[in-house]
Amino acid sequence: MLVGGWARIRGYLGRLSMYRLVLMALGVLTLVALVLSFFGLVVPGPLELVVTIVVLFAVCVGANALVQRLLKMPIRHESSLITAAIMVFILRPTVVPLELLGIAFAGVAAVVSKYVIAWRGRHILNPAAVGAAVLTISGLGASAWWVGSPVLAAPVLILGLFVLVRTERLRIVATFFVIAVGVYVLRVAVQSQAAGFEFDAGQTLSFALWSSPFLFLGAFMLSEPLTLPPRRWQQMTVAAVVGVLAGWPISVGYFTLGQERALLIGNLLAFVWVAHRAVRLRLADARMITPSVRELTFEARRPVRFVAGQYLELDVPHAKADARGTRREFSIVSAPSDAPTVRVAYRVKPGAGSGAGALAGAGSGSGESTFKKALAVASPGVDYSATGVWGDFLMPSNPNAPVLLVAAGIGITPFISQVREDRARGVERNVVLIYVASEASELAFRDELEASGIEVIVFTRDQPRDLPANWLWARGVRLDAEGLPRVVPDLSSRHAYVSGPPNLIAELAPALAQARTLTTDAFAGY
Repeated sequence: MLVGGWARIRGYLGRLSMYRLVLMALGVLTLVALVLSFFGLVVPGPLELVVTIVVLFAVCVGANALVQRLLKMPIRHESSLITAAIMVFILRPTVVPLELLGIAFAGVAAVVSKYVIAWRGRHILNPAAVGAAVLTISGLGASAWWVGSPVLAAPVLILGLFVLVRTERLRIVATFFVIAVGVYVLRVAVQSQAAGFEFDAGQTLSFALWSSPFLFLGAFMLSEPLTLPPRRWQQMTVAAVVGVLAGWPISVGYFTLGQERALLIGNLLAFVWVAHRAVRLRLADARMITPSVRELTFEARRPVRFVAGQYLELDVPHAKADARGTRREFSIVSAPSDAPTVRVAYRVKPGAGSGAGALAGAGSGSGESTFKKALAVASPGVDYSATGVWGDFLMPSNPNAPVLLVAAGIGITPFISQVREDRARGVERNVVLIYVASEASELAFRDELEASGIEVIVFTRDQPRDLPANWLWARGVRLDAEGLPRVVPDLSSRHAYVSGPPNLIAELAPALAQARTLTTDAFAGY
């Protein structure tokens, strides 16, 4: 029940873009803080909070629009609104004109840093942290982190959990939080002993849990995907480093290495792992492989280092981009051994594949995102930027471990990469693939799956024709807690991997909970 409940929450949240969910959570938190300010329960008063909100939002949105216009980029506001909302909670709200000028300066610095301190279209440092650090170093003000308040702890925790479940960063931020709290308690104990004061462990722990900014820093800043490294162990390392520096600030000259600068050091560490992952890709071919699946083939300018099962982020600049912007994540279809060829695939509305038809659809309210419309008219020879490779959706390191793969529609893509790589390396695994598609005609990559020799169980409304000998159409079987063990009797001994829309993962979670382990690769579509 617990596994299924969490999966359902992920399913609901997966329908929201990451930017929109974070902005909504920060908006709710701002309203809560404003209400509390009327009762004197938080540091800033209502007028100070309102004036600071207006200044930060106006400055951040205005500076962002100006920079994007100068760079001839499509104007998007979500990122700048999030930066402004975060800075409301880490700077000291005020109505003093000179202090407001410093806050405005910090807002401009934060926005500009996204374009100046960047690598191949991705900012390296958390913008809000940059703004807070610049404000402190310039002497025009200082960060306050007044969000660290007992009355805001519960709202930050609840709203932060929604964000972390959506971004699948819960374990990473939990690691940071435990380390930061532990190091803080240790620091107070050591400093109390050195100064000859009595150390109150309970009070110190309570302060670290509920009155420190650790919850907010972890949930809304450390969790930012663009400033995290690609692999989970790397992300855990960054979380640990930031946790230590946040729990035990280090003095550097006249400045104290506080929360924002602890995060910036973590961002720089992450960049060490990210920098070599960005590559240029030249589109070589685009074709429809089913009525609703389009495959893109690229040639990389230099080797793309990835592990089968990972995904890349593709940047496709285009005018009048919608709210989700110009970057999207694609599971890589090709295997590492296919280099320098890189293939991805994505779902389109039938009839909106490419060329003139796609252009007509783009102008007639076809329902496709602006990103897909831009890709639909892309021509071979055009260069794009893959801003990085991420993911831990990887096969067990032990090839003898039996696995169950569950793919829904375009969720088949990471599995194609994995079975191709196993075949290229001569690795034999005990694999059962459950392939869910709306119709038999939507079973993509049939030839590659057949060549792999793995057992495939097909769930479609209509019966597929000419199935290979090791394929089975699960006629009349429901893919639920009762039906799944019927087609996979040894489910409990298999490591399960499921790739598909969040709502499907939510529905399958109770059934897949019977597996030995469960690894998910959810995507919300675009």
